[in-house]
Amino acid sequence: MALSLTTALPFKRTPREPLRQEEIQPLSPWFFAFEGLMGAAYDVAKLHPDAWMVLSGLGLVNMVVGFTVLGKRRKLVRAMLKNGRSRKILFGLIALRVGVHGLLALLGTQVEGTAGHLAMAAVMTATTVGLLWYDQRVTFRALGLAR
Repeated sequence: MALSLTTALPFKRTPREPLRQEEIQPLSPWFFAFEGLMGAAYDVAKLHPDAWMVLSGLGLVNMVVGFTVLGKRRKLVRAMLKNGRSRKILFGLIALRVGVHGLLALLGTQVEGTAGHLAMAAVMTATTVGLLWYDQRVTFRALGLAR
């Protein structure tokens, strides 16, 4: 019994149409709010140890809503994730967190108490939202979309 291989594919891929400007919309403000909260999650969990359950739930809601509501904006999200700038933002936020704690350790102190964790959460939220907004703006300019 001989095996035969065919080169015909059972499904043909149809080429996608080029992007039109009206198809790509900016990300919603709630997206930035969710991501800012995720940037502050460590300090929120330090303030309230049981908050990890709420943060996990909000993370799941973020993913579900992102897959459903952001369907029309998926092209923009893909464009933002493909560039190296987004990875630099991710690693920059991690480096900021580790760097602040390392600097405080060199000074012989740590972030403690409600005020310290609230301040650190505010800084991480503002930094996350600001960098993501900047990344979206630069992506729009790179794609030639004036918004």
